[in-house]
Amino acid sequence: MTNPRHALIIANDRYSDQGLKQLKAPAQDATALAGVLHDPQIGDFEVDVLRNAPADTMRRRVQGFFSDRRRDDTLVLHFSCHGLKSESGELYFAASDTEPRLLDATAIPAQFVRGCMSRTRAGRTVLFLDCCYGGAFSRGSASVRATGDVNVLESFTRDRPPGGRGWAVITASNSMEFAFEGDELAENAAPRPSVFTHAVVQGLETGEADLDADGEVSLDDLYEYVFEHVQEQNPNQTPSKTVEMQGELHLAHNRRGRIKIAAHPSPPSLLAAVHSDNAFTRQGAVLELRSRLHNESLPLAEGARQALEEVASNDIRQIADEACRALRDIRLAPSVDRLDFGLVPKGSPLQEKSVTMNGPPLARHCVAQPTQPWLRVEPTANGFTVRVDTNAEGRLSGDVTLKGVADEAVVHVEAVVGPASESEPSDDTTGTSNGAAQDRDTVVVEPSGGRPAGRTTATTGENSAQGTGDGPGRTGPQPGRAALPSHRASALAGAALALAATAAVTVVLSIQGIVAAALERSGQGGDLDHYVHRHGVLPLLTVTLITAVLALVAGAFARRDLETLDRRDAEPAVHGTRSMTSVAKGLAVPALIMAVIVLIGYLIAAPQA
Repeated sequence: MTNPRHALIIANDRYSDQGLKQLKAPAQDATALAGVLHDPQIGDFEVDVLRNAPADTMRRRVQGFFSDRRRDDTLVLHFSCHGLKSESGELYFAASDTEPRLLDATAIPAQFVRGCMSRTRAGRTVLFLDCCYGGAFSRGSASVRATGDVNVLESFTRDRPPGGRGWAVITASNSMEFAFEGDELAENAAPRPSVFTHAVVQGLETGEADLDADGEVSLDDLYEYVFEHVQEQNPNQTPSKTVEMQGELHLAHNRRGRIKIAAHPSPPSLLAAVHSDNAFTRQGAVLELRSRLHNESLPLAEGARQALEEVASNDIRQIADEACRALRDIRLAPSVDRLDFGLVPKGSPLQEKSVTMNGPPLARHCVAQPTQPWLRVEPTANGFTVRVDTNAEGRLSGDVTLKGVADEAVVHVEAVVGPASESEPSDDTTGTSNGAAQDRDTVVVEPSGGRPAGRTTATTGENSAQGTGDGPGRTGPQPGRAALPSHRASALAGAALALAATAAVTVVLSIQGIVAAALERSGQGGDLDHYVHRHGVLPLLTVTLITAVLALVAGAFARRDLETLDRRDAEPAVHGTRSMTSVAKGLAVPALIMAVIVLIGYLIAAPQA
């Protein structure tokens, strides 16, 4: 998120006036909320925290926070303190030195905050109020009284910001409700976060507030999540919201979320076959589900994936293994797992490399999230581009995490940014046409032709990627992980082909021998077994049976090794290995069948001859 984002957290838990009960949550609230808002992988806000400050300091900080802003700024102001109501019905926020009888002089009027929001030039402003309105005071206090309700949202809707600027107010509770700290408002309880702010922090930190699973936590997502969470914890507390804003405001990234697709259920007849008592019927259902897994329609493919997951978990070993092999088809398959930009000049235009997502549509549909502020990710027609901001000098190392419906992958990125006068751009990098900072938001990579899921808009294809592929990860025949299985698979495939060819030749020779033996016996008479041994038919059949079985076993091991390689291995050697195993199987199976038929025929005919 390249637009400036600023947050001010005001937390007051200690009050000089004895009538104001000391709060326990604000200190924890301030620390936890500041952490998630500042995290570049979540909120990416510039955060300022003000704790237990007197009223004049609070006024200065609030007014200064809203001053000197620009149209593209996003501001978040969070209050965690007591909310007080004056005799005239006005709402005030308590400072550490607030005297309830002198609210105008010692507290912060809601009207003052509203005025600052109205005058700011920031494009979008969000106000969170985690306050108790008139009810969270020590009982029996003569100096503090809660007389009548106070409509909190009404205090902020009288003067709307001019010029079409967007703003929103979200409150922990409305009117006279308590803003609960944990389960109770006990005097001597251990510190614990408030229900409201805890829900805000948890929703942002875990990504659970990303209700539509688009990789972003919008303002609406967060409010709905917080409302349900608070109501579950305490039905007597009702968060409220008022919004005057065009379009969506993304408050945070969902750094942990995966793509979620509304699945289209498989046909009842196919589901019935999946649960059939007949193993062959279930195996046929797995083949049909595997075909549907490659469908261009993402909801249909997702329905097949969920059915295959069930089969893989619950069926017998043979069928479960078939389901697992089918599910490997949709593993995330970026064309490279490592991008090395080499040495680039400091302050040069953003350096760019491309990554292609391979596999069926469901495998190409994912969320791409950078883990460092100097990384930029943008969707392309074939996958996404990774760009490096060269403003920071030194060795840069970070990751782009990819999250799909079933698994995750990582593209590691490295660069060395040196002084502009001492370095030149790397030969294999491409500078951008301008030096403006690009949007570092999470992007959704969506396969071309696939049906959109959620709010995703980017598309991908199946073309080859640009960039390096020499990393130690999951692409190509690489040292340690891919090269050895690829080499072994080629050797096994070659052995399988040689054995299969031997089986094919020996079965032909054995058939010729049995025919010759039968012709000699018909012309000269005698025992058929004598002529069969004379032409060496049985040794040939034995060789055929052994070599055919060994060919099938070697081919099976070769295919297993290929399965352990990611399906992104598209080099000629891998294609050649697959071709050899297919040809070997095509030779060995008929040879084995013919040898068995000849042997059975001989065993039946010999005693009768």
